[in-house]
Amino acid sequence: MYDTGYCTVCTWPGLLPSDLCRCFVAVYLHQVFISRISYIRPVVEQSTVNNSILRAEYQLVALPLSRCLGVKDRIRIRAPSVPKLEAFYKQHNRQPSQSEVVALVKQCGLSQRKIQTWFRHRRNQDRPSNSKKFCEASACDRFMLMFVSVPQTPWLWDHRECWRGYPKQPVAQEHYWYYILELGFYWSLLLCVSVDVKRKDFKEQIIHHIATIFLIGFSYCANYVRVGTLVMLVHDSSDFLLESAKMFNYAGWRKTCDTLFVIFSLVFLVTRLVVFPGRVIHTTLVVSMDFFQPFFGYYFFNALLLVLQALHIFWAYLILRMVYKFVFLGKLIMYFNLI
Repeated sequence: MYDTGYCTVCTWPGLLPSDLCRCFVAVYLHQVFISRISYIRPVVEQSTVNNSILRAEYQLVALPLSRCLGVKDRIRIRAPSVPKLEAFYKQHNRQPSQSEVVALVKQCGLSQRKIQTWFRHRRNQDRPSNSKKFCEASACDRFMLMFVSVPQTPWLWDHRECWRGYPKQPVAQEHYWYYILELGFYWSLLLCVSVDVKRKDFKEQIIHHIATIFLIGFSYCANYVRVGTLVMLVHDSSDFLLESAKMFNYAGWRKTCDTLFVIFSLVFLVTRLVVFPGRVIHTTLVVSMDFFQPFFGYYFFNALLLVLQALHIFWAYLILRMVYKFVFLGKLIMYFNLI
C-alpha cells in the first residue's frame, strides 16, 4: 500500500463515510497485526522480548550497556513455594484483604503475618529489575526513525506543504514504518496497563493512549500522514530525553539524570505548550481550510488533537511542580517515579 501512496480501499478524492469506515478498519487491523507481533512490550513473565530481533537487541546491546553503566539489581527474597497461596495470587488478588487473609489462614495453616509477608515477597518478586527497566527504556527504534524520516521533509518547515496536493499525497516508505512503530508502541502501552504499575495519572494515560491510537490510525486512513508525522515528532522530541533520564536513573548517575530531566522539562514545555498548539493545531484547524472544505475527518482529527493538548497542560502542571521542588526545595522526584 505504501509503495503507491494511495489508499486501496477508498476512492480518492471522494471521502464517503462508508469508504472511510472500510478503509479505517482494513488499514487499522493490518497495522495492529503487524505492530503487535513486531514491537510490543513483554507481558509474559518468562520472556523479556517476543521475537528474535528484540531478543538480539536486548542481549547484545541493551543488557551489556546496562552493565557498562553500572546498573545494579536489588537482591530480592523469593517467596517460598506454597501452592494454595500461589494459586490465589495468580487467579484472584495480589493484595488480599483482611477477610481473604483470614480465609487463607484456615486453608494453609499459616499465621496472618506469614501470609502477609509471603504476598509482599511475591509482589516484589514480580517487579521488574533495574536491568529490565533499563533495557525497556533503551528501546529507541522509533526515535531513530523519527530523526531519519521527518527532518528532511519540506512540510517540517513550510506547513502549507502538509495540504498541498491533498488528498493525493504519496506516502514514503520510512513514514509508513514510522507509523507502524508508533502504533505498535502505543498499542503495547495500552495492552500492558493491566500488568504495569498504576501511577497517579493512570486515567489520563489511558485517555492519551486511546486518543493517540485513533489519531495514528485515522490520520493514515485519511492520508493526514504529513501532519501526522509532525504530531509524532513533537511528542517524540521530548520522550527520548525522558527515556534517557530513566536509563541514567537506573544506573545511579544522579547528576546526569537530573540534568536530562531539566532539559526534558524545557523541551516538553516548549514543544507541547507552544509548538503543538501554535503550529500543529493551527495548521490543522486554519491552514487546512485554504485547501479543502471541512469534512468529518477535519472535526474528528482536531477534536483528538485538542484532547491531547488538554493532557499536555495537565502534565505540564505536574512537571512545573516538580521543577519548583527541585529549584526551591533542593529535591527532585523524577517524573517517571511520581506519576
